[in-house]
Amino acid sequence: MENDSGSPQGPVTCGSWIRRPENLSLVVLGRSKRGNSSPSLLQIFSFDPKTVSISTSPLANFVLEAEEGDPVAVAVHPNGDDFMCSLSNGSCKLFELYGHEANMKLLPKELTPLQGIGSQTCITFSVDGSKFAAGGLDGRLRIMEWPSMRTILDEPKAHKSVRDMDFSLDSEFLASTSTDGSARIWKVEDGVPVTTLSRNSDEKIELCRFSKDGTKPFLFCAVQKAGDKSLTAVWDMGTWNKIGHKRLLRKSASVMSVSHDGKYLSLASKDGDICVVEVKKMQIHHYSKRLHLGTTIATLEFCPSERVVLTTSVEWGALVTKLNVPKDWKEWQIYLVLLGLFLVSAVAFYVFFENSDSFWGFPVGKNQQARPRFKPMIRDPQSFDDQNSWGPVDM
Repeated sequence: MENDSGSPQGPVTCGSWIRRPENLSLVVLGRSKRGNSSPSLLQIFSFDPKTVSISTSPLANFVLEAEEGDPVAVAVHPNGDDFMCSLSNGSCKLFELYGHEANMKLLPKELTPLQGIGSQTCITFSVDGSKFAAGGLDGRLRIMEWPSMRTILDEPKAHKSVRDMDFSLDSEFLASTSTDGSARIWKVEDGVPVTTLSRNSDEKIELCRFSKDGTKPFLFCAVQKAGDKSLTAVWDMGTWNKIGHKRLLRKSASVMSVSHDGKYLSLASKDGDICVVEVKKMQIHHYSKRLHLGTTIATLEFCPSERVVLTTSVEWGALVTKLNVPKDWKEWQIYLVLLGLFLVSAVAFYVFFENSDSFWGFPVGKNQQARPRFKPMIRDPQSFDDQNSWGPVDM
């Protein structure tokens, strides 16, 4: 855990998990400038699943130039080797993680198509890593191929101002929401709008996340109604019709997230609470009150390997929280159960075989005599000759 209230470094503005190829989970944090004493920073931290904590000292630091501004948002590529950072000067910069945990460095790369495009409030990679999307404060939406950076969609008037966005599991669709409460669906490959989600006049669709379990093609949205009433609504991806809603967080949500396996949905509030919901039953399994006391939670993201979430806020910095949800079966536990079932089956077969009359010990028919049980043969000492041979046996 980390509390920034007394830190000499600037406040945390954004953050994300990084799943490394060696199955390690790291955390990247962006910090804004604090006066003249501390510059804008990007930092990489290690994560210890046993203590459920991130390291107090960063594995790597990268100091941003004054003219680049502060980090606004971070998007990590699924390969775990690269991440994109949008900056307050109106550009995006790519960073490559170089080296191992003991000696890690950040190598910056400038991408010409993303220079001077304006402040990007939302950036994200598709689940398969083949697409990149950026949504601007000015309402402009861009979808590009990765890593070629070929433009698929460049819509200057996609929204009044982009509030949130997410790719579907199969990377076929992109959902985006606006600060005016509207939400649109885009066909990624063709770069064309599919539909605008229907809503009532007193509703604002603020956040969106696609289901990720591969069996339920749904889109979850946080909806704010008049009278400070908050709902989590569900749209069917087959028809794009709303099929239901439920009150979960019961307060205005600031950010939404879905676990990598799609089992859990999480919402964070503008006053520091989080709730975690089991998608299958849409029931709350974990609720943390005042996790970031009185502060809007800016980042909420599930750990790739553990039932842990990362949250960030300007006042309280970065926190990692272990979730109070049912434990998952580990791969070795599944194999152990299968081995146990095999051994039990083998023992049961052995007991059955030893206690049966013979291999052919089926139940006898109505008028059929039971087959006599075989008795063990006892060798007559007198019939034993020097060559250990047996004579004819009279049955």
